[in-house]
Amino acid sequence: MAKLDLRVRLIGQALRRVSVTGKSEEQILADQQRSIGHNPVLDWLLGGLAPGVDVSDDTAAGAEGRIPVRIYRPHGAAGTLPLVILIHGGGWTSGNLDTYDWLGSSIAKGAGAVVVSLDYRLAPAHRWPAAAEDCYAALVDVTARAPQWRADSGRLAVVGDSAGGNLAAVLTLMARDRSGPAITWQGLIYPATDLTLGSASLEENADAPVLTKSDVLAFRSHYVPDDGDRSNPYASPLLAPDHSGLPPALIQVAEHDPIRDDGLRYAEALRAAGVPVRVTTYVGMPHGYLAFPKLCRSAPQALAELCTELRGQLAPQLAL
Repeated sequence: MAKLDLRVRLIGQALRRVSVTGKSEEQILADQQRSIGHNPVLDWLLGGLAPGVDVSDDTAAGAEGRIPVRIYRPHGAAGTLPLVILIHGGGWTSGNLDTYDWLGSSIAKGAGAVVVSLDYRLAPAHRWPAAAEDCYAALVDVTARAPQWRADSGRLAVVGDSAGGNLAAVLTLMARDRSGPAITWQGLIYPATDLTLGSASLEENADAPVLTKSDVLAFRSHYVPDDGDRSNPYASPLLAPDHSGLPPALIQVAEHDPIRDDGLRYAEALRAAGVPVRVTTYVGMPHGYLAFPKLCRSAPQALAELCTELRGQLAPQLAL
């Protein structure tokens, strides 16, 4: 295993303060309220908005009411652009549109796409399958309304990191099973795919920085409690009985991540079903590296890989 650099260790120490491990539901709900709005220090750490991108706010259908969405489009881009649905991470208990401005705007600029970022309902107030159903309802609504943003729903991708990677993978299953929008491609960044916690990396990286085994257990308990159906494919996409017919994927994982093998095992399941997959392991990186572009040396490379894949997969098809 490659060593973690000092900057990564410092990130891990700082994030210990915001871990959900040991927190009550009331404390988590209070944290969610405090996270609303921009924080200048956090904006610097996360990277802030990419220049040259137009940003607007709207709402989309959720499972039980409207949910906020944010739309990013390269400034001055002509014509109709591919459509990317972005789903934020945060262990299903944190994260919002503001904390994903850097990633949403960077994908829009780097991939030449319209990016719609979703702000789904969070646990523990809204447990599984609330987040998954919100994202699916929004997917259906946003693709139907794509022309208003000059976006092409025929060139559609879903992208998510961590819990968002879980939800992005779940969306592809839901869309297939429910005859929903045809998803062209999926980008899964250090995704959680097995909530029964069957990955060996959970023990190997139990005390990793940023995300520990204790954190994984805590996030899971708030999203899908002990009496929940953790083996349901819409909670654990790895456990779906059939992965055929799903869109091609890029799966990025981090070497020092307790859920690293969730991504690797999901790639194997997709390949076994005949789905094209590209897998990249970012050596020396912890879970969440893409969220810290100023501090994690692999973040720019990972973003470039993601945008390059998006451009290639969503390029207009020439008529024969």
